[in-house]
Amino acid sequence: MSFVSALFRPGPSGFGAGSTAEAVSADVDLSGRTILLTGCNSGIGLESMRVFAMRGATVLALARTVQKATQAADSVLSQAGLGEAVPYACELADPDSVRACVKAISDDGHHLDAMVLNAGIMSPRHRTVARGLEIQFLTNHMGHFILATGLLDRLTPTGRVVVVSSTGHRFSVRGGIGFDDLAMERRYDKWQAYGQSKLANLLFAKELSRRLPHGQIAVAVHPGVISTNLGRTMGGLMRQGFGIVGPLFGKTIAQGAASQVWAAVHPDAAAHNGAYLADCNVAEPSRHGRSAELAARLWAVSETLAASL
Repeated sequence: MSFVSALFRPGPSGFGAGSTAEAVSADVDLSGRTILLTGCNSGIGLESMRVFAMRGATVLALARTVQKATQAADSVLSQAGLGEAVPYACELADPDSVRACVKAISDDGHHLDAMVLNAGIMSPRHRTVARGLEIQFLTNHMGHFILATGLLDRLTPTGRVVVVSSTGHRFSVRGGIGFDDLAMERRYDKWQAYGQSKLANLLFAKELSRRLPHGQIAVAVHPGVISTNLGRTMGGLMRQGFGIVGPLFGKTIAQGAASQVWAAVHPDAAAHNGAYLADCNVAEPSRHGRSAELAARLWAVSETLAASL
């Protein structure tokens, strides 16, 4: 356990920074439930899949390729032994791949008790543009927007959508979302680009929570600072530095997966529709993260973009 997680006491939920995904789901039987999970093949996604399967769930395991998803599912099921996993290819930076995944899941007849939108990329050193959008906005937000909205009709009456955001949403561009420059042509800052994509994740959950029928919920989650494959696009020196300080001041992967697992399956999380969660408790987002107007505008822009991608 890191110094930070040891210092902070549990919050009102009874859990906190030091809680693990196994601990927050210890009393939950997921037999008969189906949970969709993106980014299943590494980091907190892999740990979340392991714990969901351990509790008896069927996990729809999404990764960039079906091979990666299959390998991850096989490794998890050999440990968990209770649930099952169904692998799907879903390259979030490719809208065609996302739509093919939506069709495959729908055609297979799955009904979803939860969608955990966990996958993402972080702070590539050089600006990359695909489909006219900066790659982090396309991958982290638009890919998940197309996936989740395409599967809303498969969500059960008490289904949950858990969108993994980050405290990094506080460091977005001026105004929160740069609607007039989503390719970031005028100025590219990798951390602002990451922050913008994570703010978009938070705002997506906020607006979705307003649109869902009673009984269904959507929440955004900050998992914490964790050394995972998410940082694969960072520079070598930054990765090395994080490798040194991360174990001291960050969370373990088991702790990092806790908030999204809690949000997806714990009975108490059902009371927090539209919330921003951290350490398995309600947290306060940034000013932009609290803006209903910004959330509604992002939804409208995202719908228009999705139709053109």
